Amino acid sequence: MTTQTNPGSTTMIFEQHYLDCLSQASYLIGDERTGRAVVVDPRRDIADYLASAEEHGLSIELVIETHFHADFLSGHLELARATGAEIGVGAAGQPEFAHRSLHDGERIELGDVGRPDLLASVGVTADELGRSLYHSLRNQFLTLPDDTKVFPAHGAGSACGKQLSTETVSTIGEQRATNYALAAMLVAEFLSVVTEGQPAAPGYFSYDAQLNKSERLVFDEAAPAAPLRLDEVLAHQARGAVVIDTRDAATFAAGHLSGSINVALDGRFAEFAGSVAQPSDTLVVVTEPGDEREARVRLARIGFDRLAGFLAEPYRQLVEHPELMRQASRLTAEEFVRRCNSVPGLRVIDVRTHGEHSLGSVPGADVVPVAELRDEVAHLSTDLDAPVVVFCAGGYRSSLAASLLRAHGFTDVSDVLGGYGACEPLLTAD
Repeated sequence: MTTQTNPGSTTMIFEQHYLDCLSQASYLIGDERTGRAVVVDPRRDIADYLASAEEHGLSIELVIETHFHADFLSGHLELARATGAEIGVGAAGQPEFAHRSLHDGERIELGDVGRPDLLASVGVTADELGRSLYHSLRNQFLTLPDDTKVFPAHGAGSACGKQLSTETVSTIGEQRATNYALAAMLVAEFLSVVTEGQPAAPGYFSYDAQLNKSERLVFDEAAPAAPLRLDEVLAHQARGAVVIDTRDAATFAAGHLSGSINVALDGRFAEFAGSVAQPSDTLVVVTEPGDEREARVRLARIGFDRLAGFLAEPYRQLVEHPELMRQASRLTAEEFVRRCNSVPGLRVIDVRTHGEHSLGSVPGADVVPVAELRDEVAHLSTDLDAPVVVFCAGGYRSSLAASLLRAHGFTDVSDVLGGYGACEPLLTAD
């Protein structure tokens, strides 16, 4: 969290709450003199905003949604219930919940500008949104003074844009000089530039975009995680539940429950969990002891609330039931290159994005980004016993992808330690 005060004043509170795991920024802005505050684009677990408001003696009176987000489930309903605040939504939006319509030119002592979710907006085409963005950037954004500060809604790594900076604050002048989307161009060229090379959106994006417009259940982040016995987990799994193991890839490879999918908590957990499971799926989670609440909160941030519970005492259960435990094959870069040269019929799958693949890949590899793998797995092969190796940039996504393939019946699947970064020197060596 970054806290700033207004230059020349001691009364303004400006806090940026940044979530690395979703590359998402929200803001608490308040005046200590009047005690009034607003929150912009809150995440669903709202304890931090409430604690900060209490610390500074602020009353949250308004929650502003810059748009109907697709990459996470916003906390506007949770904050409204907890504080009695109004929810402010742009006049073009038509949500189901009680709200205050905000109009172009209406003055609230704050502002936010961002690229719309071109791949997952409800009832509006990407072309229409792109044209709206083109005109708002040139008719409003670029008319502001160069020293005007700009605070983003998203940062590097987010699927909600491309070429996003790692910086969490900028100015109009910096953006005018460096942002590709602000270069002089006609609207047709702009539309081509902002949509070209967009990565595939995770499957939950359209679900969240719709749910953020809806009246829905409010998340109780203080509710305890539900422990499950092994027989209960197996019963859920038999009925179609998705078992997600949040431990790191090395620990997962050493031993995991058969059929579970590795989405490590130390990465972009919510985004990738939303790529391997559907919102309608019942979920069971395996975690390191003590990580249960964190996993539950991060799933709730994307609206995945159908959580049956967590496997209690996972290490004891796996040791006592070795017949249910599986290990994962992970290859070094050297082993992978040797296998490419010696194993007939080897299927190699690059699970990076198409943009990453275009910068270099393993000869003959098929590109199936993680965000698309769940929907494509049935079309990959009719021979589930054929040898398969998957790789990504460093090993996080490949462990996930390999486990997903095994969960769908593939029997001979390995992934590559260190990913393409480790393989590239061997592939280009004389």
